Amino acid sequence: MGREYSRTDRVADHLRQELAQLIQLQMRDPRVDMVSITDVEVSKDLAHARVFYTALGKDSVEDARDVTATLNRAAGFLRSQLSKDSTLRTVPALQFRFDASVGRGRYMEDLIERAVERDRDNADGDQVKD
Repeated sequence: MGREYSRTDRVADHLRQELAQLIQLQMRDPRVDMVSITDVEVSKDLAHARVFYTALGKDSVEDARDVTATLNRAAGFLRSQLSKDSTLRTVPALQFRFDASVGRGRYMEDLIERAVERDRDNADGDQVKD
């Protein structure tokens, strides 16, 4: 029998969906217009949640510093909105962190693409010599 979907996983999934909607529909700050929630990690006691996000045009933690600060300042507002729309007994305290894995993935993809292109160029050069 497979592992059950734990309560922390269910709460994290619920928070991810609700926060994505709240940020897009309720927040008016232009710095958070193009923010996507990528993951939420909830502590076992459901008191704290780390919310990971990406932002269009931001590839590093330094680039997204102002967006992170804006989201962390709005954490209380978002938490209160979640409590109104949710059946959770308590809503975890939210802490936002930039998810740099997407930027790293794009960088790795670019490196692989360049390596494949070089191999293709080298293979073409070898065939011309034969």
